[in-house]
Amino acid sequence: MKLEIAPGTKPILGHLSEFRKDPLAFIQKYRAEYGTIVRLKLLRRNVYLVSDPELIHEVLVVQAKNFKKSRALQLARDLLGDGLLTSEGELHLKQRRMMAPAFHRKKIFDYARMMGEDARKFRLSLKENTLIDLHTAMMELTLSIVARTLFDADVTGDAKNVGDALHAALSMFQRVTNPFAQILRRLPTPGTLRFRAARKQLFAIIDRIIEEHRGKDHGDLLSMLLDARDEEDQSSMSHEQIRHEALTLFLAGHETTANALTWAFYLLAKNPAASDRLQKEVQQQTKHLALDEPIPPELAQNFPYCRNVFAEAMRLYPPAWIIGREALNDFTLGKYSIAAKSVIVMSQFVVHRDKQWFDDPLTFKPERWEGENDRPRFAYFPFGGGPRTCIGDQFAWMEGTLLLAEISRQFRFVPLGDAIPQPQITLRPRGGMMARVVRTER
Repeated sequence: MKLEIAPGTKPILGHLSEFRKDPLAFIQKYRAEYGTIVRLKLLRRNVYLVSDPELIHEVLVVQAKNFKKSRALQLARDLLGDGLLTSEGELHLKQRRMMAPAFHRKKIFDYARMMGEDARKFRLSLKENTLIDLHTAMMELTLSIVARTLFDADVTGDAKNVGDALHAALSMFQRVTNPFAQILRRLPTPGTLRFRAARKQLFAIIDRIIEEHRGKDHGDLLSMLLDARDEEDQSSMSHEQIRHEALTLFLAGHETTANALTWAFYLLAKNPAASDRLQKEVQQQTKHLALDEPIPPELAQNFPYCRNVFAEAMRLYPPAWIIGREALNDFTLGKYSIAAKSVIVMSQFVVHRDKQWFDDPLTFKPERWEGENDRPRFAYFPFGGGPRTCIGDQFAWMEGTLLLAEISRQFRFVPLGDAIPQPQITLRPRGGMMARVVRTER
């Protein structure tokens, strides 16, 4: 059975102009009006918006081999090469196999100690009643953590440079829906030149860290990458491949968690009862610690409400707000026949706010994560799913929970206004998030 194209198309562009105007409003509207599978037209491409958890499972798990990453992440190759985020097929499987030991449970526990130390330093640096850009602060903090834990490096002096370069590089992804994107990336336009300068700067920082690691075992991910041998063919990674993998984790490993934490603190500020409950949990579990002591990894499991707050923040404002896959061959999805080269788009932002799976879906309710639930697996998928599930998901859960707890021991944040989500490659608050630092009672 063939699915008809949804109304609202324009000549040549299809639904593109409406999508570009407000992507979040667009995908919510078409889900609400046309159901859990909607056929759209973006330029000449057939795009299917899929919001049914069972069909998402079909794409990401059951028929995963029939898909490759969509155009946005193909463009990311200009920055990330064939890193874990962008590679396909056997190369992706091989790289994931070689990197997996760095994300085993024991290693995550080791990383948690450094997470706590950096969070403690940040907490002690805060001044009561001052104004900070909360999003920038979280970006710098998670950048420091990913650099220390995965690369045993101190990038404090590079934080602003990395932040500026990242912003310039991510702006390139705004072109993904531009019909001339492939041409523009080859022309010396101001945007392309800024991107190339940012890429050069990021490469220089990563290359410096790699060179500092050669011949030494720092016990971190980068040392493991330098020494890694594939278990099947005993091959090692080239310098370029190590750079690609390091840069992928360097950027993806702090951008997403920083966004989630920013939204978590924002939602706590808007929901005093939840904020009070989190404060009580933190104070109860840390009352035996001096304020200059970080929360040790052994206590991480003692903050279930902090974890639930982090989970609920990623439900309402998922850092990865949309996933795209391009079909390699004709296939069937549910009762519909879909042609090769069609793009399947699955939005966490849409599915996570669906009243079919979450009662009162627009309300911030961390307690909804207490106990068991009967939701389908892909009613909630902040880290994707299937063979391409984010390799750092357990790292992120530990970091999000621990940082919320550590910072909340002394402070909370009061945003100066309402935040507007900006759907770029991740879901950031538009224009940052200015907030007042408020001391909590101990």
